[in-house]
Amino acid sequence: MSIDIKISKKIRSPKEIRKYLSNNKKLKSIMCHGNFDLVHPGHIRHLLYAKSKANILIASCTADRSIKKNKSTPVIPEKLRAKNLASLEMVDFVIIDENETPINNINIIKPDLYIKGYEYHSLKNQKTLDEKKAVEKYGGKIIFSPGDVIYSSTNLKEKNSIKLPIDRMKEIMNSEKFDLKILYDVINKFKKIKVHVVGDTIIDGYNECILLGQTNKTPTFSIKKTNTNLFVGGAAVVAKHLKSLGADVTFTTVLGNDRRAKYAMSDLKKSKIKLNMIIDDLRPTTFKERFWVDNYKLLQVDELENNIISDDKVLKISNYLKQRADVIVFSDFRHGIFNYSTINTYLKSVSKNQIKVVDSQVSNRWGNILDFKNFDIIFPNEKEARFCLADQDSPIRPLGEKLLKKSNSKNVILKLSEKGAMCFRNKGYKPKEFFSIDSFAQDVVDGVGAGDALLASSTLSYVINKNIAQSLILGTFSASIACSRKGNYPITNIELKKYIKNLIN
Repeated sequence: MSIDIKISKKIRSPKEIRKYLSNNKKLKSIMCHGNFDLVHPGHIRHLLYAKSKANILIASCTADRSIKKNKSTPVIPEKLRAKNLASLEMVDFVIIDENETPINNINIIKPDLYIKGYEYHSLKNQKTLDEKKAVEKYGGKIIFSPGDVIYSSTNLKEKNSIKLPIDRMKEIMNSEKFDLKILYDVINKFKKIKVHVVGDTIIDGYNECILLGQTNKTPTFSIKKTNTNLFVGGAAVVAKHLKSLGADVTFTTVLGNDRRAKYAMSDLKKSKIKLNMIIDDLRPTTFKERFWVDNYKLLQVDELENNIISDDKVLKISNYLKQRADVIVFSDFRHGIFNYSTINTYLKSVSKNQIKVVDSQVSNRWGNILDFKNFDIIFPNEKEARFCLADQDSPIRPLGEKLLKKSNSKNVILKLSEKGAMCFRNKGYKPKEFFSIDSFAQDVVDGVGAGDALLASSTLSYVINKNIAQSLILGTFSASIACSRKGNYPITNIELKKYIKNLIN
């Protein structure tokens, strides 16, 4: 028998363990419970002490869906946490507890002893009192391990910024029954997809500068510009990402009647994107100029008009949306194209058979992702999700569940910046209905274009096979590539395939 099979056999259901104990009544049993996110010396001492008090040690770990004490998700997915415990020689059985408290499983298993850490011995904690009551009700006894060494998994995670992106990704791929080679093949199918992107165009200016120092009379920095680059950004770069990945792309946007509009049109035509350009004489083309010193953004200066576009332009966009496409992408920066009323008008022109996705990237504006109802995928960041739900306190998982329900979307990809992303799908709240992916970005140079790259790759992958797990993993890879360079350059399918090849090797 292989070691892996031997370990897996220790992971049982509460009823299976109860049956085993009933058939072996002479064996004394003890049960412990916790998250066991990072197994540290305190856990080992606790488990060794427990084993010294009985013949059979049952370790219960809380399922991912039931961990609510932190705003972040567990570092280690539940199946890996269970295997970690099962690999320890002193542990005889492991349970993944789907409940928020262990009381239900205590009542099923009925261990002779139930052990808690020394920090709970004062019995001031209500949950501990409830557990004590449940154990003593059937004649069991609660005991406490010595308090010689106490560690906290949460503190260890916060101090060491622990990430396990590869392990978490492999666990998801094993569960979904696909591998990196399948993801590689998915990219080859991007060229078959017709995409229509609608959204705000932004021109991004990047100024490389040298800091000369502070002026003598006022607290003002003096800088010298050494190099300036312009990039087409906003919804326009989303269109460029999609085209560069291989899709057939149409882009609908509103521009001012100015030189920056001409720059945007010229750049997009070079990318062979089909353009539906609506010129508005009453607004400038949105321009965001950034000044950088030694890879630090010192200042951003914006030229823009955020008032909603006129009714005739809303009508033009609605008519353009009647053009055939496999997927509609709304890229919302709240610079005039989208608000509650215009979104409903646009959606009347979208075919029911078309896949609909929306990305909200509202950096210094008020936007509401819940204005977009009944979409296949929505891509809010954490700030956007908390704003639209008026919820600044909930942990990430309940926050995502609530957003999934209120938006009535099929999938929510919640962007968590350097922590990666978390996906919620199909309105289910079981472990298989949500999962998280760590960021793969290393040596981040500029994170500005990460969300655009994630959206593009995730969307195209979803059109191919409707597998949101594959979509998010490919999107995360693209975001990692985008973070490795300054400026919002589109990701190519060659770059993405090379990235996967390196992981395979």
